[in-house]
Amino acid sequence: MREKLDLIQKEALDNIEKAGESNSLEEIRVKYLGKKGQLTQILRGMGKLAPEERPVVGQLANQVRQVIESKLTEKGREIEEIVLAKRLKEESIDVTLPGKKPSLGKLHPLTTVLNQITEIFLGMGFDVAEGPEIELDYYNFEALNIPKNHPARDTQDTFYINENILLRTHTSPTQIRTMEVQEPPIKIIVPGRVYRSDAVDATHSPIFHQIEGLVVDKNITMGDLKGVLDVFAKAIFGPKTRTRFRPHHFPFTEPSAEMDVSCVTCDGQGCRICSNTGWIEILGAGMVHPKVLEYGNIDPNEYTGFAFGMGLDRIVNQIYGIDDIRLLYENDIRFLSQF
Repeated sequence: MREKLDLIQKEALDNIEKAGESNSLEEIRVKYLGKKGQLTQILRGMGKLAPEERPVVGQLANQVRQVIESKLTEKGREIEEIVLAKRLKEESIDVTLPGKKPSLGKLHPLTTVLNQITEIFLGMGFDVAEGPEIELDYYNFEALNIPKNHPARDTQDTFYINENILLRTHTSPTQIRTMEVQEPPIKIIVPGRVYRSDAVDATHSPIFHQIEGLVVDKNITMGDLKGVLDVFAKAIFGPKTRTRFRPHHFPFTEPSAEMDVSCVTCDGQGCRICSNTGWIEILGAGMVHPKVLEYGNIDPNEYTGFAFGMGLDRIVNQIYGIDDIRLLYENDIRFLSQF
């Protein structure tokens, strides 16, 4: 039995010395010290020995186990040091190499143009107001002189949540909300997202952006409206931009008009972008209807006002020469990186 233990120890130590990786060490441990290992088999056969030999053999077997375990630990450390030294040599870093600059994000073209428009109107004394995107039917329609069964509701293609709650179809509800809590003079713009049930194509999207404007004070005239919008058009499109107003109809303004600007692409000469007319329609406007002032708790006999609403997406397309509104919402980095 002693000879077997000596032989196991010698053989195990030789194998450990020859081992070159941690997996080999684990195989050696299992071979000699595992549940079915050679040393374990000897310990299980000690019952066949004479009673006086058992303590001696048991002590010798434990010594052999300790020697093998100690050698395994020592060899394991040597292998770890070799592996670490190899990794350090292979993975060395040249600190003199220039670093890689991370890609930096940029403002979306919608945000860029919105900031420009906001700065223009702030420079003319306007404040920025906000309203909820989930709106009451009262503020979105009724208080804007669009009662139940009014034909204008059919053109809005509204997303209704229930009979009285909807996703706002324009930023105009903020006009009423502002007039309810603020006495004239009022001079605000209202940028924000709006929603309509439109089929997606090059010129339509169920989600788009508007910028509403409202001025209410004494002696406000159509001339004030035209002056403000002409200053805006020249500031955003360039000093040579020309404007023209065409009669139109909106339930919440009277009189009403649509404003065109000379095409930025062809300078009014006529091209594919402006359908060879030389003009691009960018907004609707007009004098605030007396009924709308009354809904806002403002006396129409004492005060007048004007309002306008423009599509931010359309202005962005005009400035950058984009012919498909979907490009603004698909978040294709190849497209956005151009701006």
